Amino acid sequence: MPAAPRPERSRAPRRTAASAGAAAPVPADAVEVRRSTRRRRTVSAYREGERTIVLIPARMTKAEEQRWVTVMLDKLAAQESKRRLGDEDLGARAAELSARYFGGRARPASVRWVTNQNTRWGSCTPADGSIRLSHRLRGMPEYVVDYVLLHELAHLLVPGHGPRFWELLDAYPRTERARGYLEGAVAAGRLPEPAADDAE
Repeated sequence: MPAAPRPERSRAPRRTAASAGAAAPVPADAVEVRRSTRRRRTVSAYREGERTIVLIPARMTKAEEQRWVTVMLDKLAAQESKRRLGDEDLGARAAELSARYFGGRARPASVRWVTNQNTRWGSCTPADGSIRLSHRLRGMPEYVVDYVLLHELAHLLVPGHGPRFWELLDAYPRTERARGYLEGAVAAGRLPEPAADDAE
């Protein structure tokens, strides 16, 4: 019996702002794409040490490959964010982000998840230094959670949404991509449920 054909392997090209929104580049050797003639429609991905393996059907075009690499990297990041970030981690993450992007000037007294914010992603009370993140962010990619944290941290330094506020957030390279993700999440939540006879 002849051996089954081995999956074709390739290095995913470096993701750039043009190919993946405002995402930070992912080194080419950090993602390996494996094509398989046995795989017809499904795409999957998993971590293997410091690398990410993305499994795709052999028939996919390069453009489809790039789109699915982006989708699967975001999906893995969301799963990892959900596992890693609990209440106890948010304060440490906020301190790290403040140090990296705001020179450590934004110092919240408390940062926690809440379940009573269904119309906004986060809130900040500068008077007592408290930051609250909506539980709806759990399971979203880490860069999205980081953006919301930075947004609220910036309010500790600048109360409103004027030019100075957005100048602060410009320091974060994924601001536009994260905002686009959140806008998409809001739009998806407004879509009507399909009628029973419309479902496939």
